[in-house]
Amino acid sequence: MKQTPVHEIPNMDLLGLVPKNCKRIIEVGSSSGVLAREYKKINPDCHYIGIEIDPDYAALSKRFCDEVLQASIESLDDNSFSSLFPSDCWIFGDVLEHLIDPWSLLKRIRSLISGEASIVACLPNSQHWSIQAKINCGQIFYEDSGLLDRTHLRWFSRLTMIDLFQSTGFRISAGGPRIFKSMEPDKNIRKAIQAMAKAIGANVETSINDALAFQWVIKAIPA
Repeated sequence: MKQTPVHEIPNMDLLGLVPKNCKRIIEVGSSSGVLAREYKKINPDCHYIGIEIDPDYAALSKRFCDEVLQASIESLDDNSFSSLFPSDCWIFGDVLEHLIDPWSLLKRIRSLISGEASIVACLPNSQHWSIQAKINCGQIFYEDSGLLDRTHLRWFSRLTMIDLFQSTGFRISAGGPRIFKSMEPDKNIRKAIQAMAKAIGANVETSINDALAFQWVIKAIPA
């Protein structure tokens, strides 16, 4: 199955979490290489390594990455995986949800990563109000991109995203929601989410806030 359609628009919220003084970066799912392009403007001396499963996208990544490995990160043997260390930062821009077992991968990274290094990631929010509305009427149809991207294998809310990192030996040190004004719910949707939260004894304000995030960006460090 083809991966999510490639694009040339950098995730500046994710870029803002990447330390500016990295000597070596690993970006898993480097796609078009657009994030490497933007980071190199900030820190041209960084050795930027892209890992990309799609051969066509890997070719695009080579435009801006210093090195590109065309492979599945989950299939690397121990020698190939160990060669990626030490690195100052690992980047997962809308990638962890595509993996078969992101928990095992993060544990594998944790076993080799230095205490000063970090992971930055962007994950789609399965608690977004549009997903809640579609579940309510049974219209969960897979799409070519977006929250219902047909290549997504895993689904995370804010709470389960936090658990993903905490359960694999990391703690989240920074981050927040990506909220797009063009995708905000109307008052009827807000009332429905409030009513559901009250019905199940959840915090109403938290439930509304968590439903607004289209994605979450985070920075995690070894715990």
